[in-house]
Amino acid sequence: MAMTLAEKIISRKIGRQPSPGEIVVLPIDAAMAQDGTAPLMIRSFEGMGANKVWDGSRAIFVIDHISPSSNEGTSALHKMMRDFARKFGITLYDVGEGICHQLLPEKGHIYPGGVVVGADSHTCTHGAFAAFSTGIGSTDMAAVFASGKLWFKVPETLRINISGEMPKNVMSKDAILYAIGEVGADGATYMSVEFTGDAVKAMSVDSRMAMTNMAVEMGGKTGLIASDNVTRQFLEGRIKVPFLEMSADPGAHYSDTLEVEAGKLEPMLSCPHQVDNVKAVSEVEGLQVDQVFIGSCTNGRLEDLEVAARVLRGKEVKARTIVMPASRETYLAALKKGIIEDLVRSGCAVGVPGCGPCVGGHHGVPSPGDVVVSTTNRNFKGRMGCSDSSIYLASPLTAAYCALNGKITVPE
Repeated sequence: MAMTLAEKIISRKIGRQPSPGEIVVLPIDAAMAQDGTAPLMIRSFEGMGANKVWDGSRAIFVIDHISPSSNEGTSALHKMMRDFARKFGITLYDVGEGICHQLLPEKGHIYPGGVVVGADSHTCTHGAFAAFSTGIGSTDMAAVFASGKLWFKVPETLRINISGEMPKNVMSKDAILYAIGEVGADGATYMSVEFTGDAVKAMSVDSRMAMTNMAVEMGGKTGLIASDNVTRQFLEGRIKVPFLEMSADPGAHYSDTLEVEAGKLEPMLSCPHQVDNVKAVSEVEGLQVDQVFIGSCTNGRLEDLEVAARVLRGKEVKARTIVMPASRETYLAALKKGIIEDLVRSGCAVGVPGCGPCVGGHHGVPSPGDVVVSTTNRNFKGRMGCSDSSIYLASPLTAAYCALNGKITVPE
């Protein structure tokens, strides 16, 4: 029978066709914990009496959430991760390397057909490479580090088909915000969200990752995009396994389908204080903006920085603007292209690759009453460290225009 992309990946692991709702045990190809979740994982690992990590090359720590450390307590947790990594020979990406969800594909840990788990809810990002990738809890991660396996319920699939060509002022972030507004924050709970259509095929890897990253914001277990030549070009020279072109079978059964006409999309905002509170930028235009953040695991990639620099080049921002590249590789590429210089000259504060303001740990906590336009993935009260600020989620293009004008602006 015809299979969805999620079912096809699972089928490769178990040697037969799975059924939605079935419980399966899958071998893990990559498992990751970051500095917000690894310490509990370590305590759980030790508490269960484990004395060996199943595969140090597949078990990964990333120090990215409060990186560099902002206080002594955080530094102690970072040291705990370094000591554990050294003891068990696991892979560690330390301060300055970048955000976990950007690093794993850059470093060759992600590939089509793989099964990936991360102690971080936005691990679904890696579905952009046709990998079944999802977030899990720290205690489950301890069991994975010890055994290399985990059980899953085979998900049903919601298909989001984006047909046609997107307008020039619309990015993939606008498309996913629109979809979240239509589906709702829990409309795809424990489902695989499969993105298809001509507009998706035309997207870069950077754009695809922005969409799969936010599948969890509609309740999704994972977000998936078929692998193709675009995927191949990004992964070439990074992965050590044969590249697979993977897609759903024609005639696969989907629980539901959301049809999106790309040509009718417009720049979108997720308004305070829920991600599914989505409006067109034109509906909120003119609201004064105090702070803009361009970065995060959603939109801190080279394409995003390039878009922002193109808007700001030779001009001066009117709202304080923080930019944080998603990784060292991204930072270096942006330096070579002159993007960082353009952003700095325009008045942006460019920070160390990492999560930074997104989680409110450091590097840009807003003031009470501030209106913030951010390219991140969540805008709950207090998300950026201040419970009295209002966060609007936007594309890097919209964010750059808001920075340029000091108010919410529809990008040209």
